[in-house]
Amino acid sequence: MNISVTETREDTTACILCSRNCGLSVEVDATGFKKIRGDDAHPMSQGYICQKAARLEYYQNNADRLNQPLKRKEDSTFEEISWNQAINEIAVKMTAIRDTHGGEAFATCGGGGQGNHLGGGYLGQLRAAMKSYFNYNSLGQEKTGDFWLNGRLFGSQTCHITEDVEHSDFVIFLGCNPFQAHGIPNARHTLKEISKDPARTMVVIDPRRTETAKMADIHLQLKPGTDAYLLSAILAIIVNEGLQAKEFLAEHCTGFASVERYLKSVPVAEFIRRADVNPDDVYAVARGLATASSGCVRADLGIQHSIRTTLNGYFEKLLYLVTGQFGKRGANNLHTTIVPILTDTDERNPKYRRSVYHKMFAVSGILPPNILADEILLAGEKRIRSIFVDSCNPINTWADSDRMTEAFKSLELLVVTDVALTETARLAHYVLPAASQFEKWEFTGFNLEFPVNGFHLRHPLFPAYGNTLPEPEIYTRILEAMGKIPKDFPVMKAIAKKEPKGTFHLGFLISLAAKLMTDKKLQPFAASILYRTLGSTLPNKGAAAAIMLPLSIVTSMRYHDGVKRAGYKGNRFTSGVRLFRAILRERSGLVYIRQNYEDVWSLVANKDQKIHLRIPEMLDEALALLKEPVDHDKPFTLIAGERRAYNANQIFRDPQWRKIDKTGAMRIHPDDAEELGLVAGDQVICDSGYANIKVDIMIDDTMRRRVVALPHGYAITYDNGEEIGPALNRLMPLTHCDPFSRTPSHKYTPVSLAKA
Repeated sequence: MNISVTETREDTTACILCSRNCGLSVEVDATGFKKIRGDDAHPMSQGYICQKAARLEYYQNNADRLNQPLKRKEDSTFEEISWNQAINEIAVKMTAIRDTHGGEAFATCGGGGQGNHLGGGYLGQLRAAMKSYFNYNSLGQEKTGDFWLNGRLFGSQTCHITEDVEHSDFVIFLGCNPFQAHGIPNARHTLKEISKDPARTMVVIDPRRTETAKMADIHLQLKPGTDAYLLSAILAIIVNEGLQAKEFLAEHCTGFASVERYLKSVPVAEFIRRADVNPDDVYAVARGLATASSGCVRADLGIQHSIRTTLNGYFEKLLYLVTGQFGKRGANNLHTTIVPILTDTDERNPKYRRSVYHKMFAVSGILPPNILADEILLAGEKRIRSIFVDSCNPINTWADSDRMTEAFKSLELLVVTDVALTETARLAHYVLPAASQFEKWEFTGFNLEFPVNGFHLRHPLFPAYGNTLPEPEIYTRILEAMGKIPKDFPVMKAIAKKEPKGTFHLGFLISLAAKLMTDKKLQPFAASILYRTLGSTLPNKGAAAAIMLPLSIVTSMRYHDGVKRAGYKGNRFTSGVRLFRAILRERSGLVYIRQNYEDVWSLVANKDQKIHLRIPEMLDEALALLKEPVDHDKPFTLIAGERRAYNANQIFRDPQWRKIDKTGAMRIHPDDAEELGLVAGDQVICDSGYANIKVDIMIDDTMRRRVVALPHGYAITYDNGEEIGPALNRLMPLTHCDPFSRTPSHKYTPVSLAKA
């Protein structure tokens, strides 16, 4: 990439702001983005783009970019140091902490977050080097309840559901607003197509009349926190009227009798009254989903960040399973993935490790951030003493910012690897500057489609900024400094360089396997060994992509027919290598698998290949609903973390990227504003009883009475300036969470409001 400052060229990449990772066609010079538009050649997004992606220059070039390793001094200021000094000092301190206090003293935060996925494949090696099993990331405060349910239903927490919204006749959007949050293919185009088709029905279940709800045929504008009541009522109507998919349940499921007993006991009218929605609409939704030729449910943080989050997820899944809307076109389905971002863990195994203080089990290898501060501050001699943070900003984005700050300040060693000097980085002992996502090889980790699924390995667009390094290089150097891997592998490197193309890397893979078998201590560090050996032979300094060779081969081994249908011919091994070469070559991404809808049953991990509907913990919690007293109205209920046109994940630090809503104003119903004597532009004190923040208000009749909403992604101290916008996580005590999954209840936070 030797282009002058003034020379421009066209290239392709992908957006990094949400799980869709839409393909982008860009015009760049050596300084940054000049034009950004959708990439028509991208096989999944096919030219789609939203307004957020068009503003990625604010990420690539901003005043908070890091360009040199930093070390904290006694006076809490930073000094610039060399990479060698940083790596060596960190390696010595990590080793000392491990040898003195054991693996419980170390944890990682982040890794593969905020679109920064490829480095996550290397970060886990540091836990292996430290003999630690403690991994915290943002999925642990969003999705682990969902992953746990998938494990119980389908046999593995790596099983994950997707929604064939594009082909569905009856779509339920549950606690989500795809118009702003996306999460479905080409969201705004897809929503428009559904809303204009009289033969298709769109249902939205949400306390606010969102942009998606305005397009819907039915909007159930329920009270916040009543999702479990409403979903129980819908399911009970289906069972009471005999609309359950009897043949599907008999052929593909076990345990329905236990579920049916609960649903037969549900007082439908009472539960609908608690949700405060129109009964006729509830019956229409129940009958419509059950009788549709194809129906699906798309759920997101609206139910996963509310109270009873795991129970909500259970009922959500029962909606499409009890009605047989699974394993077919236009329904919910399982899917493959080429990059394993989840593992399978089972807390019922008595040998499975738990956290020290809370005795909390990890789901899919992930612990919930809501326990982290206690594991640092309250676990005594076995407390966490050292944390490595990768592409993550816990101080700002995880609950109870003040408590998290106290915990992080108490650490003996805090290392942050990031592109920018974040709020968390400012507390670190060492800050390691990473190349931006457009200055290194990266991939799209959220390939979640079925039956056709894609993958996009992104090539670097720009030279690395300053003295930054990609994460695979950083973590490999640390492992070398810790003595975990040699600094050179001359034999394997020579084989990789000299091996003829026609051998499909067979000689190299044999030498790698032999090395790992003879020296088993190297096995946890295979990613960095691939990086140093095969990686050195890949074009355009593509060493980080070396891990895609074994992942491609494993994908072909598991799903050979689907990989062959996608065009990668050969046996299970050679088709995998051909897939790897295509991944390196195709700059707009590719389709890596084409399956048939009936293939979904091969993805069910239970030995009997059936779905196990009976989950005792969830049925016990469901039965408790029958005895729960009516939840009286709070002064106000805050829906925290709303997605809007100009908020995203926190990689956008420069507030100037926002065209509108620059302060992240609170939405409030006009009648509530009038009662409080408020007009647009006023400020209020929002008090959760734990902490309070001052926010601007926006009068908005899409809100329910006594319900207010604030967006996430604000309160960044950009360029050492003042915070702009709501610091949501200051309001959230760590105890305000689901008792089972420890997922924070952001969407159901009782607050009081007073004019500032």
